[in-house]
Amino acid sequence: MTAFKLMKGNEAMAEAAILAGCDAYFGYPITPQSEVLEYLAREMPKHNRIVMQAESEVASINMVYGAAGAGFRAMTSSSSPGISLMQEGISYIAGAELPCLLVNVNRAGPGLGTIQPGQGDYFQSTKGGGHGDYRMIVLAPASVQEMADFVFLGFDLADKYRNPVLILSDGAIGQMMEKVQFKPYTRPVIDKSWATTGKPGTRNRNYITSLFIQPEKMEEHNLKLEAKFRAIRENEVRFEEINTSDADYLFVAYGLSARICQKAMDIARHKGIKIGLLRPVTLYPYPYHRLEELASQVKLILSVELNSGQMVEDVRLAVNGKVPVEFYGRMGGMMPTPEEIVHHAETLIQYHHAN
Repeated sequence: MTAFKLMKGNEAMAEAAILAGCDAYFGYPITPQSEVLEYLAREMPKHNRIVMQAESEVASINMVYGAAGAGFRAMTSSSSPGISLMQEGISYIAGAELPCLLVNVNRAGPGLGTIQPGQGDYFQSTKGGGHGDYRMIVLAPASVQEMADFVFLGFDLADKYRNPVLILSDGAIGQMMEKVQFKPYTRPVIDKSWATTGKPGTRNRNYITSLFIQPEKMEEHNLKLEAKFRAIRENEVRFEEINTSDADYLFVAYGLSARICQKAMDIARHKGIKIGLLRPVTLYPYPYHRLEELASQVKLILSVELNSGQMVEDVRLAVNGKVPVEFYGRMGGMMPTPEEIVHHAETLIQYHHAN
C-alpha cells in the first residue's frame, strides 16, 4: 500500500493521469486549473509522454481528437470559459466514438466570471453542451482523493464505452490540499483495432468520422449511440448516501456543496431534525431511480448548489411530484455556510408543515 501524500487537487489529478497511463495531454492555462498543465509539463517528459500547450482551448480539444483517434489515452483540462470553447470538438469526439478524459475545474460565471468555485456548468456538462444528440459520462469529485481516483475510473470508462468522460470539479477542490493515496493500478488491455495507426498487414483501412451525409446512415449512427448511452445509464450510476435510512428530510448535493451539506446534516441532526444526504457521484448517468425511492420515504427534499438552480431540475424529474423539492443556492463564487443551509431547511420544514 502506497503512503499518503499531501497534494493540491489539481496536482493529485495530474499525478493520477501519469499513473493511469495518459499518453498525451493538450491544454491551455486558465485559472483555477493551471497547475494541471504545469505539473504535467514538468513530470510527463520523464515518462516519455507528450505534453503540449496549445495556442487555444479550441486547438487543444482537436489535438485530443487526433490523439484519441490514434488509440492513445488522451486528456485535456480547463475551466468554464475554456470548456465552452471546446464544445464543438467534444461533439465531434462523441460523434466519432473516441475515448478521452476531459476535466473542468468549474469557476463562477457567466462570462469571465470569477476564479472562485461555482457549479454553474451542470447543464453544459450533463445535457450535452455542444450540438447534436450526445452524452458524456460526468464524474463529480468531492475530495482531493476523488480528484485522483476519478482519473483512473474516467480513463477506464472512456475506453469501455468509446466515449468522452468529464470530471466536473470546482476551483475550491482543485486548489485545496488534502492527503491522497495512489493505489496500485494496472492499465487494462483494450482492443483498439479501430484506431488510425496506419495499415499494417492486410487489415482493412480504419475510418474515424462523425459525418454521414445520407440521413438513413446518420439516423443509424444516432441509434447506435443511443444504445450505448442506454447501457451507460443501466450500468454506471454511482452515488453516495449518508444517514438516509431513518431520514425524514433529504439534502441532494454534489461536489463541494455535498461537503458543506454533510456538516449541515450533522448540525440538523444534533437539533433533532433527521436529515440525510444523497450525493450523486455520476451526474450523468444521474441516480434518478434511487431518488425516486427516497421520495417515498422523506417529506421534503432540498437541492443545494453553487448556482441559480440547475441540478434541482433533475431532482424534480426523479421525484415526479411525490414530495416537495426546494432549492438553495449561492452564486458568484460565494459559498453557503452549513448554518445557512440548516436555517433555510428549518424555514422550509416549518412552512410545509404549516401548509
